Amino acid sequence: MSEYKPLQSYTQNRELSWLRFNERVLDEACDKTVPLLERLKFISIFTSNLDEFFMIRVGSLFDLSLMDDSYQDNKSGMTANEQLEKVYQMVKPLYEKRADAYREVLSELKNYDIYSLEYHELTKNEQVYLENYFKTNINPILSPQIVDVHHPFPFMPNKSLFIAVLLKRKGQELAGILPMPQMLPELIFLPGNDVRFIKTEKILYHFSDKVFKKDQILEKNCICVTRNADIRFEDEIFELEEDFKARMVTLLHKRKKLSTIRLEAHYDLSTKLSDYFCDKLSITPEQVYITLADIKVDHVFSLFAKLSSNQLRQLSYAPFTPAPSQNIDNSKSILSQVKEKDLLLFYPFESMGSFLQMLKEAAADPKVISIKITIYRLARNSRLVDYLCTAAENGKEVTIVMELRARFDEHNNIDWSEKLENAGCRVLYGLPEYKIHSKVCLITYKEKNTVNYITQIGTGNYNETTAELYTDFSLLTADTAIGQDAVEFFKHLFIGNIDGSYNRLFVSPSQLKAPLLALIEKEIQKGGEGRIVIKINSLTDLDFINKLVEASRAGVQIKLLVRGICCILPGIPGLTENITVISVVGRFLEHSRVYSFGHGDDQKLYISLSRLNDTQHRTTNRGSLSRAGPGSQVAD
Repeated sequence: MSEYKPLQSYTQNRELSWLRFNERVLDEACDKTVPLLERLKFISIFTSNLDEFFMIRVGSLFDLSLMDDSYQDNKSGMTANEQLEKVYQMVKPLYEKRADAYREVLSELKNYDIYSLEYHELTKNEQVYLENYFKTNINPILSPQIVDVHHPFPFMPNKSLFIAVLLKRKGQELAGILPMPQMLPELIFLPGNDVRFIKTEKILYHFSDKVFKKDQILEKNCICVTRNADIRFEDEIFELEEDFKARMVTLLHKRKKLSTIRLEAHYDLSTKLSDYFCDKLSITPEQVYITLADIKVDHVFSLFAKLSSNQLRQLSYAPFTPAPSQNIDNSKSILSQVKEKDLLLFYPFESMGSFLQMLKEAAADPKVISIKITIYRLARNSRLVDYLCTAAENGKEVTIVMELRARFDEHNNIDWSEKLENAGCRVLYGLPEYKIHSKVCLITYKEKNTVNYITQIGTGNYNETTAELYTDFSLLTADTAIGQDAVEFFKHLFIGNIDGSYNRLFVSPSQLKAPLLALIEKEIQKGGEGRIVIKINSLTDLDFINKLVEASRAGVQIKLLVRGICCILPGIPGLTENITVISVVGRFLEHSRVYSFGHGDDQKLYISLSRLNDTQHRTTNRGSLSRAGPGSQVAD
């Protein structure tokens, strides 16, 4: 691989920064002070994160490598191919670290009578049990095949497991493929008092000799293909009259058939079999990864149902229940309390229930005229949707902007949009070139012949499940200026205008960057008295990075709390020596975005919905930045 030098000495490549973030997630699985089941969860999170990274980010780089030879990353100067080479190189040791952590956790779980078993570790009675289970429940639904002139190499769906075998038949070597049926459970629990289980693919692996019983098996392995899932709506051609929801359904079908970008094997893979799959899947050996641990670890969460309360108590974090806000009297109407004063909820430490209760009250309140809301992600069982449907059924005008491109939640959002439409809600699907990432809810009511507003602006999704797992802020306010801006925001959104004018909201993509850069400039003018604290998910935008470097050189003290990708390098003498970067990874997902400029009486505080991301190859976030009260403000 060719050497590269950053275009700026204080920047780093975003993909490599993300891999370092995901390694920090894996570090939680290696931390012996973390309870064992929580360590297992972190391994599962690391694995799903890496899956998505390959499907989206590596997939995007793969496309770029084919389409644009001249492309260079604006922070590292690397081409797409150079980035891919570096990614492949960095991921290899992460697989080894994951395998070590996984083996250690499974080994320690045995001390608590929880056994994840290989076939050779089973007792004789358990082997007999599984042989009968295989004959009765698995073998009848298997669809094995060989690959030859009459049996072409099969399509291997994204993230599906297969047993791959190298066979010898009449002196000729052939490949055999045994897909794991999707209807089979991930785990087979064994009889007995202890929690003893085996992964279903290991049963298929063991009994593959019986499936291909007329042939000599020279080699076998459990494999999984990862495909590019970086579908781009703007690159597709559709009929003009086709609606957006129908287009999304078409694209989601297409995602399943995109090119292969990774092959994972559970056991050591011979050069012969590796070369065979590289040829059939059109990948290079660098894209083949040996896991030496279970490829898929989604079973972690289903395992909990089999554990006793004592095991769960010993091996998990102590139960945590969000508390009602101390600033809210739950015996009184939430709507009436918001009319009296602004309320700021902090999830998961405070419950999302207060906001949901307010929405439920609005759905029944005869004074409420309309409810407008932007939706990005929802829980599988959503009370919020129920209350919106009730509001529509009660004759209120309910308008939802549903973002159908919320990655990997597309099907879920399509389903919810249909339920909302059936209840009488008006559902819009955003803008063709921009993702609607805002989290804004506007309740309009009429009181004493005057139209008034209650606005909710938050940093997190309207998802009751993740509100108990992610740290987020949710502002509930009757501030007239914010309400009027929210009215304009929705009007502009409905007619596809991204350049609306606002007094208290800063709306991206056209009206967020400049105000934030101006706020940094104000701190630069203060020199050593300047203070900036920013808490965000990721920082990749080069304009922001350059401005922060300018502030650091002016003596401004800057603290960045960046959970994930951070493309600025702190502590470089003469450039970023006044910048500190901290990443917090722990029990809760740090999801809130907060901006603080100045200190003391001069401090201005913002909450935000978006990341400080560049948008060279992706659709742009759209959200809002709004003043929340004296000395504090709210941002996208």
